[in-house]
Amino acid sequence: MEAIGIHALTRRYGTLTALDGVSFSVGRGELFGLIGPDGAGKTTLFRLLATLLEPDSGRAEIDGMDIVRDYRAIRRRVGYMPGRFSLYPDLSVEENLAFFAALFGTTVAENYDLVAPIYRQIEPFRKRRAGKLSGGMKQKLALSCALIHRPSVLLLDEPTTGVDAVSRSEFWEMLDGLRRQGISILVSTPYMDEARRCDRIALCDRGRILGVDTPQGIVAAFDRPLYALAASDMYGVLVRARREPGVRECYPFGAAHHLVADASFDPGRLLRTLEAEGFRGVTLRPVGAGIEDVFIERMHHGQ
Repeated sequence: MEAIGIHALTRRYGTLTALDGVSFSVGRGELFGLIGPDGAGKTTLFRLLATLLEPDSGRAEIDGMDIVRDYRAIRRRVGYMPGRFSLYPDLSVEENLAFFAALFGTTVAENYDLVAPIYRQIEPFRKRRAGKLSGGMKQKLALSCALIHRPSVLLLDEPTTGVDAVSRSEFWEMLDGLRRQGISILVSTPYMDEARRCDRIALCDRGRILGVDTPQGIVAAFDRPLYALAASDMYGVLVRARREPGVRECYPFGAAHHLVADASFDPGRLLRTLEAEGFRGVTLRPVGAGIEDVFIERMHHGQ
């Protein structure tokens, strides 16, 4: 039995379709990443799986239980960490943890072994009010509270957004440890370095799934010529490059731009044309694709 099964799930808000027939599954003990921009439907999906919303059509199961029919049982099996810090800012660290344990009819002592690797890092601040914690410590407290009832499935909605790089790395090391203990994790992230740490990922945009595979499999499916384009007059070069036969897409990528082409594209011709039109210092070199390149290509061209 899969940990999460999602079948043609659809949810609308008036005339806006937030989720449009979404289907994928998360295996037991899998760390599964959901990758997409704001407005892709990620938060709506998490709220549906956490039984805070009901779908307009389709269905989903967690541990074989239906999210509508079996919502009470599912709430005891799921740990949910929403995108916004949602704990009680006026309660201390230890009071928040004890409160969430009591909600599920358990105690901190009973499940301390599960949260200890995370909680020990903030335990020296256990008397501090949650609202006074740093971003990284808030994140660790929220994860501890989501785990304190020993869930089988974790739902984490962009848990590291706005957190410093060191805290982000520490957080993902914690997720690796939880996965090794058999907890199934569905996490959304805007960071491609985090996406690469998942067992599998789903690319999503405007309520639809664009592809599901391992991070390596997603990248391997990108079979178009890809180049890094750089120039001192980048704006003028881009305007001209986008008119060149065989060019499909140009977009910012670090200090340069990435140019996606068809097989008919002639890079030498583009360089000669740019030089003849007075552009100097232009470089164009082949590069390997990353998850970002696959996502942009599929988002713009539906592939």
